[in-house]
Amino acid sequence: MSLRGQRVVVVGGTSGIGFAVADTAVRDGAAVVVASRRQESVDAALRRLPAGAEGQPLDATDETAMRAFFERIGAFDHLVYTAGESLLMASVAESDLAQARRFLDTRLWGAYAAVKYAAPVIREGGSVVLTTGTAGRRPLPGTSVAASLCGAMESLTRALALELAPLRVNAVSPGVVRTDLWREMSEEDRAGLFESSAATLPVGRAGTPQDVAEAYLYLMRGGYSTGSVVTVDGGGLLV
Repeated sequence: MSLRGQRVVVVGGTSGIGFAVADTAVRDGAAVVVASRRQESVDAALRRLPAGAEGQPLDATDETAMRAFFERIGAFDHLVYTAGESLLMASVAESDLAQARRFLDTRLWGAYAAVKYAAPVIREGGSVVLTTGTAGRRPLPGTSVAASLCGAMESLTRALALELAPLRVNAVSPGVVRTDLWREMSEEDRAGLFESSAATLPVGRAGTPQDVAEAYLYLMRGGYSTGSVVTVDGGGLLV
């Protein structure tokens, strides 16, 4: 149950959960390619990742760029998609529809395009692991866009698992995790979020990217999971 000798592409792999997945996969023996919109982000990630990683810039909202990216990459074993801007939180009345569409362009349609152009070059026995979130099953006020995305990603995962079989397609659903996705909140609000989560979660703390990365590796390694959504939320859906 190792990724040794396999090739993993992580779109969104230069920060947060994506970086943790890339780092863990390299340490497990995989050759990893990380992709992100900005070249400087790719360069910074490669300086931190162990030997065995490479990277390229990629705008996940540009279908032409996505197609060209996978044509350059060639055959590989596992696609992980974690790309996304900071979480969009606003009431329906105060929402900016253009901003909401951009949010979905990266997280939903970017994932869709990545699968479309990656699937033909994923080797036999390979997999796709997408990213959703617990807002789809436990939304809060102000999370209508995020909740809509999460519901869509879970449905997309199940549909692709059937359509692309025997290629395995799964998703990971993180809860509150200490990443840059919360950067639009003030430092005080972020600290309050993590503190309140720690107080209510059964595990007694907010999650880290490394906590969640293990779920992605499990889904890549395990040959009997497809159409599954693995929740890693410290027990948040229970309380």
